[in-house]
Amino acid sequence: MDAEMLHKEEVVLRGVAAAPGIAIGKAYLYDKQTPKVVERHLSPAEVDSEIERLKHALQRSTKELEKILSFAEQKIGDRKAKIFEAQIMILHDELLFREIERRIRDEAKSADFIVSDEIGKYQRLMLSAEDEYMRERAFEVEDVKNRIIRNIHQDRLFSKLEGASVIVSETLTAADTVLFSRNEVLGYATDFGGVTSHAAILSRSLRIPAVVGLHKASKMVSSGDLVIIDGFRGLLIVHPSQERLQEYEEKLTQYRRFEVELERLHDLPAETLDHHRVRMLANLEFADEVNSAKQQGAEGIGLFRTESLLINRDDFPSEDEQALIYDSVAAKAFPDIVVIRTFDIGGDKVMLDSAAPESNPFLGWRGIRIGLDRTELLLTQLRAILRASGRKNVAIMLPMVATLKEVRRVKRFLEQAKEELRSASIPFDDAIPLGVMIEVPSAAVMAEQIAKEVDFLSIGTNDLIQYTLAVDRGNDNVAKLYSEFDPSILWTLKHIIDSAHRAGRKVSICGEMAGNPVATILLLGFGLDEFSMVPSLIPGVKKVIRSVTLKEAQRIAKAALEFTTVEEVEEFLREGVKTYVSPLLLLDREE
Repeated sequence: MDAEMLHKEEVVLRGVAAAPGIAIGKAYLYDKQTPKVVERHLSPAEVDSEIERLKHALQRSTKELEKILSFAEQKIGDRKAKIFEAQIMILHDELLFREIERRIRDEAKSADFIVSDEIGKYQRLMLSAEDEYMRERAFEVEDVKNRIIRNIHQDRLFSKLEGASVIVSETLTAADTVLFSRNEVLGYATDFGGVTSHAAILSRSLRIPAVVGLHKASKMVSSGDLVIIDGFRGLLIVHPSQERLQEYEEKLTQYRRFEVELERLHDLPAETLDHHRVRMLANLEFADEVNSAKQQGAEGIGLFRTESLLINRDDFPSEDEQALIYDSVAAKAFPDIVVIRTFDIGGDKVMLDSAAPESNPFLGWRGIRIGLDRTELLLTQLRAILRASGRKNVAIMLPMVATLKEVRRVKRFLEQAKEELRSASIPFDDAIPLGVMIEVPSAAVMAEQIAKEVDFLSIGTNDLIQYTLAVDRGNDNVAKLYSEFDPSILWTLKHIIDSAHRAGRKVSICGEMAGNPVATILLLGFGLDEFSMVPSLIPGVKKVIRSVTLKEAQRIAKAALEFTTVEEVEEFLREGVKTYVSPLLLLDREE
């Protein structure tokens, strides 16, 4: 490495880990300037030629996106490339561009100004939404708008690199992420964006380490600076010290060896050294991810998020559409289980267009509350899931349950859905398991009573931690208070697991905590039956399980409950799990 780089003062920026991995290399600062638009008035003689410029720009933009779509389909598969189909659909929106043409003629203003103003209206509406998903989609709409304007101006974007680079930018669109991947990209680091952004999702699919939400990376990094991306901890290290560089070079070497080691575990069970078996399940959004989950060692699908069916559409899919997708997932997973969660919309999830804005959507109309208010949506989905259950490998899970009354109401609707299918002579699994996601503190307190009403429980740690600690982890002012190792969380998890077992029910975890190898030993010691996580995390968690005895895990879990602060728990775990967890995956809380 260049000696001058190593003499600059080290800066550690903290963001959100969006795609796992480690990258070391020179930064390329991608300063994607927003096209400059001025309000230019046209003479009557210029109007027709201005509309021709617009049409030419639309044609060129469509060709560009079709090329990107084709490349993305080859790299990441048809389903995940659909974001580009959605962008192409915007370019084919006749009503939108008829209105833009009308305004160019009536107002005699330049095409770039009218495009910016008209599409900007939709973008501003999306950015003002409470729903994080909608805000993330606003960046993709902006990408289409800017692409059209650049083509009106006949500007060209640079997307080729000289040598291996870490891309640093304010934000990256899905198109940027895919186009840069044609080069030797080591990693991505952005000021804005979240783990649900298309750029983050594509980074994970492309297996390129990424950190988002760094806030000021693009202001503190110059092209050519030596940087390190830590996609496990959400760090961007600028001008690393010699010691830090050596540390991460060793980590990178270890990680590559570790990946080879993990591949050998594929066909081996998740079994402790004293032969206690647990099940490793996958969290999925799309039907075409089942095979890749199996390749990572998944023994079933612990969470199929049906909200993915609502992406890029403004209505709810019909019963037939839903049944076809659910049946496809069940067929691909067979004979393994598929747990299908009913629509979890609202909060930071996909939101109904008809829903009124809420001052606090996380505590508002979301999850099963919407299903019980919009019973036609719930019944349609229940019938569709039942129709896919003929192989007897499908289960139903309810999100955002707060009370026992909600569970009993859903059970009545489930019986109604079954009766409607019987009347139509449509076969289904009459004994289909019904479960509840425990993610609200009231449900956690009543876990034993709820467990007696259903067939299984699954703990949604992401929301459970936020609600228990009263922390919005998307709020930078309080995000540091969010911790899965807070003693109150550990006691809550133990209570839920014990409650389920007293009721004779199995319990899984399908939040991010399930994929944290450091938490694995705790959860194992608490008695967790199933771990459900992002497929790529399965091998690492399985390795931890195969490295410890159940008795030792129980000892560590019991000892962890003796502490009263997050810091004490983490310090104990740092020392207590060293024997079983790769140093790459251990806690590293740098202050």
